[in-house]
Amino acid sequence: MIEFNPSHVLLIDAAILGSKPGDISLIDPESVTEVPSVTTHMLPLRIFCDYLTKMTGAKIALLLVEPEDTSFGEGLTEKVHDAAEKIAKALLEIFPV
Repeated sequence: MIEFNPSHVLLIDAAILGSKPGDISLIDPESVTEVPSVTTHMLPLRIFCDYLTKMTGAKIALLLVEPEDTSFGEGLTEKVHDAAEKIAKALLEIFPV
């Protein structure tokens, strides 16, 4: 990613924000400390975003989906799958292949 030298990066992930399963939130990484966000990754999103910004100078945005089930090995629930489809459709409209 560093070699690509992006001006903007959109990270899409699941995060527990306290909303309804499948809800989608566009969040500035700076606000991650202000919301009760929890992800399934070892490295906190805020630290990862800070690292990306430092290494690339890119503007970072988080598009987060509220998960329904965070049990290990579980696939997407119907609500989260629907949210993923909605995101994919919107991105394809914005950035056609």
